Amino acid sequence: MIRFLVKVVMNGIILVPLLLWYTEANVFSAIVATLLFSVIAYLVGDRLILRASNNLVATVSDAILAVVYLWAASAVMHWSLNWGELLFTAVLLGVVELLYHFFLKRFDTEDERERA
Repeated sequence: MIRFLVKVVMNGIILVPLLLWYTEANVFSAIVATLLFSVIAYLVGDRLILRASNNLVATVSDAILAVVYLWAASAVMHWSLNWGELLFTAVLLGVVELLYHFFLKRFDTEDERERA
């Protein structure tokens, strides 16, 4: 559970302010969009892709997921998120995901040492 909460906080630090800045989103819709993105990214990127591949593949797929998700959210919510803003946000989320995956690896390594 702590892993998911860390992911939500890290994504929220990036996504909520950028959605508020770039779009007509209000605080509630920006938080809901961030939570939904975090759930999808956690299930797909961290539980499936990261376990089956490596950090680079998982990070790139998370960034691609961010582009698709933000594009879809923008269309559904009628936000004026242009491609430059969308790609900038996705790149920042990709960097956050890279740091998050390093955190997961370090956390897993520390857990293994404690068990030994």
